Amino acid sequence: MSRSPFPLRLGAASVLAAALAACASTPAPVARGHGAPAEPAPTGYLQGAAIPDSQALSPPPPAPGSAWAALDEAIARQATALRGSARFAQAGADADLRFPAGAGQFSCALGVAVDSEHTPALYRLLQRSLIDASAATRAAKNHYRRPRPFMVNGQPTCTPDDEPHLRGSGSYPSGHTAIGWAWALILSEIAPERATALLERGRNYGQSRLVCNVHWYSDVQQAQTLGAATVARLHDNPGFVADLGAARRELAAARVHPRPLPRDCAAEAAALATGLPDAR
Repeated sequence: MSRSPFPLRLGAASVLAAALAACASTPAPVARGHGAPAEPAPTGYLQGAAIPDSQALSPPPPAPGSAWAALDEAIARQATALRGSARFAQAGADADLRFPAGAGQFSCALGVAVDSEHTPALYRLLQRSLIDASAATRAAKNHYRRPRPFMVNGQPTCTPDDEPHLRGSGSYPSGHTAIGWAWALILSEIAPERATALLERGRNYGQSRLVCNVHWYSDVQQAQTLGAATVARLHDNPGFVADLGAARRELAAARVHPRPLPRDCAAEAAALATGLPDAR
């Protein structure tokens, strides 16, 4: 009996156009204003062959008519039923990975506010690893060119303004989920006492892509593998290792002098409590 490439567990990464642009060979300068010289756009830690090969690591997505495609469709029906709920609104909020706001996506789970002024190493760690995890999904996305759920079921997404871009970006695997799972793993190393909350946040961050109607369950599942592969490769990068240590020291100091978190953590927790029973 053949074995499906998608065992029943939640996987974890859609690639933002900005993140993909940042992975290009020559980053564009960032204007500072007031006559100040432009500074280079951020780049990932990983370059070239150090970026995980998602095409080699990713089996084909479920074939139409297969049992695994039927599972994708069943979970998509569960997810689209949440349209208009607080969970749907949270999926829209989770879709925004633009910095500086993107640095706060895991702030409730971490229990610390992250910004470039007070926690610069942690901010840099999240920003640069985002680019790496995003790049780690690109080859498979371009190879498989899988249509996204909203293109198949005709239902709205939580980010209608993004739909023109999303139509041109393959669904499999999910870039957002790879980023979220990579962040969950990295932050769990920095704050092991918060690992359960952080990993749960990484899991439901991927689920947000289902609720948003922009990814299938198998997209999210495979992306978790690619997020983990990215973190494994990052540990061989001296710049990442240095920033990881600096971020750990920053976090310890931030706990001594806590600042208000940038979001309503009670409301976030309540929204995320509405889960997808079959996507665990």
